[in-house]
Formats: sequence, structure tokens, C-alpha cells
Amino acid sequence: VIDYLQGKERVHIIGPDTDLTLSIAGRTFINSDGRHNMPSGEIFTGPVEDSAEGYVHFSFPAVIRGREVEDVRLWFEKGKVVRATAGKGEAFLLKMLDTDEGARYLGEFAIGTNTGITRFTRNILFDEKIGGTFHLAVGAGYPETGSRNQSSIHWDMICDLRQGGEIYVDDVLIYKDGKFVLEF
Repeated sequence: VIDYLQGKERVHIIGPDTDLTLSIAGRTFINSDGRHNMPSGEIFTGPVEDSAEGYVHFSFPAVIRGREVEDVRLWFEKGKVVRATAGKGEAFLLKMLDTDEGARYLGEFAIGTNTGITRFTRNILFDEKIGGTFHLAVGAGYPETGSRNQSSIHWDMICDLRQGGEIYVDDVLIYKDGKFVLEF
């Protein structure tokens, strides 16, 4: 999958209450393949910092620093979170997004590929890898992906696409209902 994504430019994610585009031009995807960050099972990159446009609704609670924020919705313009709401914990969400300038920009876009992890546990090392999901992290990016976003936070938020959703790369459908649809 990461070989296929090399040299691609644009990702478009469509799902329940989600319609988001971002650029991956010039960025490197990394395969979490069992050597680090156990358990493994994701591919990830750092989106071009000013590229995210649209909105996303996260399926699972966003957990960080022992706090849980439910029903998170983010709206992006020119890469920046310009509006954020939550059904529970909204004040905390807004406080975290105001941590520093980089906290309102994406540091990571990833697709969970571990089909052995099937349910949400509130442990991000497992949850971000659930097969059939994608996640975004606001805040710091990984320089090895080409990300230049800096922040004192890196907060992963997960969206389940298993019950409906699509990911297009350069206008080609590659992922539908939580599964890759292209032969890689």
C-alpha cells in the first residue's frame, strides 16, 4: 500500500458527517510493520500542513492525558482547525487545540490495518490500529514523513469506516467500508 501511495498528491475521505481533503504531495508513508510502536498495524504520513479542507466527525472518544472527549467534530480551512465541537469535554478539546500554534494543524493521517484489533479499548496504542479505521492527529508530526508541524501535543482521533466510508487517493477509490479495494 505504501508503495502505491508514493508520489500521490491528494486524499479525500468521505464518511458519516465527514468530507475531508488533504495533501500528501511530497510526503512519505511509513508502514508500522512490527518493528516499533507495538502492537503494529497502520500506515501513516504527515499531511501538508496547510492542506486540510472540510470536516470530520470522529466515531470513538478522543482520549489523551487520562481525559476522554466524546463526539468530536473538527472543521478545517487551509489546514487549520477553525471550529471544534464535542458532545462531552468540549472545553477540554478547545483548551488542547489552543495549546500552541501547531495544535490546530494535522501532524498525522493514518489508516489502521490490524484486523486482529476489532474493538475500541481506550488504549491508543491499540485503538489507532483497528482495521477498518483511519485516524488523524492534531499537533506534532513525524519528521521522517516530511511533516514540519511542531506542537507540544500529538492527539490521535479515530474514525470508523467499517459501516460506511470511502478514501480516494488522486480521485481513485482505494478504501471502502473499512477495506482496501485495490489489489496491491
